[in-house]
This record gives sequence, structure tokens and C-alpha cells, in this order.
Amino acid sequence: MNDTLMKLEQLVERDREHDCEGLGAQRICVRIVAVADLPTRFGDFRVVSFWNNRDEKEHLAIVRGGIVGAEDVDTRLHSECLTGDGLGSLRCDCRDQLTHALERIASLDRGLLLYLRQEGRGIGLINKIRAYALQDEGMDTVEANISLGFKADHRDYGVGAQILADLGVHSMRLMTNNPKKISGLESYGLKIVEQLPITTQPNPHNRKYLSTKQKKMGHILKVPDNILD
Repeated sequence: MNDTLMKLEQLVERDREHDCEGLGAQRICVRIVAVADLPTRFGDFRVVSFWNNRDEKEHLAIVRGGIVGAEDVDTRLHSECLTGDGLGSLRCDCRDQLTHALERIASLDRGLLLYLRQEGRGIGLINKIRAYALQDEGMDTVEANISLGFKADHRDYGVGAQILADLGVHSMRLMTNNPKKISGLESYGLKIVEQLPITTQPNPHNRKYLSTKQKKMGHILKVPDNILD
């Protein structure tokens, strides 16, 4: 990984004085700020932090091998989920998807995961808990978000697309079940050469959530009917 280390640190130097008017209609500008080793239970990675002029949030890339300027890189865009990723909530499949992606990337010569700070599909942590409360009363995840005045999915992939471009990754094999994520990245000029599904095991607490993603949000999922409520 010495070559990767050198290239990533060169990007930090390249971006140190980087300032631009931004790209695209939203004038998004990103800058690589720091790189460090990240040994994990899944394997050894490099972690890259970014500044951007759009949402003032601190996004990360988890990198394996020589991805800078590479083609057809196995890639996952993962939106932050404190309750799932950090606390092990069974209401969603976020932690299982994160684990699946990191295990896959660790098994490859190269790959990356973008960890995007878009909690609750972009509505934020407080509103996510409000949405949970509405779901406890019988709404599904789409109905709850809309009831709070948001879209069913409030995320935007512009910053993620610019991070990928800043890393020199313009074509990828995308780990996702969400066709809108593919079209979202393609709208910024990135090339998705293959969609790699992420298969997780439903549980009684997230079966309705997964079924709603499948039926109302178009996610490519198979949700067994024999998971008991």
C-alpha cells in the first residue's frame, strides 16, 4: 500500500491551497484535507477526510489499495446512520450494509467506501427520531418523512460525486440496491459499469422498512414473507 499512501498524500498537498468556484450548477468544491492509516476488524484501510463548500459536513473515504485514477473501482456510498452503524439498531439494514461493503472491499486489491454525513436519508438525526416516533404509530418510513415535510429520500449525491472525482475515480462498480443512487452519480458525469447488490438478512423489526424501500422507493430487494412481525 506504499504507492497508495504516496498518491493520497500527494492529493493532500495538491489540495492544500485549492480554492475554486465549484463545479456543476450547485458550484460544489471539495478539498482533501488529511489521510491516515485505519486498521479495522475488517482489514487495513486508509481513511481520507474532506472539506466541501456545500454542506459544511465532514465526509470520509475509506480506501483500499491504489484507487487514485483507477478504473471500474468497487465503490460504496454509505450514508451515516448513528442508530444502525453505531448503536446496532434493528430498525434498518444500515449496519449490515456497511459490514457487507467493508468486508468486500477488504477482500479486494482496491476499493473504497464513502461515508457521507447524511443522517436519516438527509433529514438529520433529530428529525429521524421524529420519523421513528411516527413509524411507531403505524406510518411507514416514506409516510413519516413526508409527514415531517421532507422528501421520501432527502439525500443529494453531488458532494459524493465531487469527492470521487477529486480522488480520480470516474468509473466504478457500485455496491447498492438503490437505482436512484446510480442515476444520481451518473448525472454528475460518473460512469457506473456495474451494479453490485448488497444482500442482508431481514429481521422482524425491519421487514416493513425493507418492504417499503422495495415497493415505494424502487430498491432492488427480495424481502421474504416468512419474517414474523
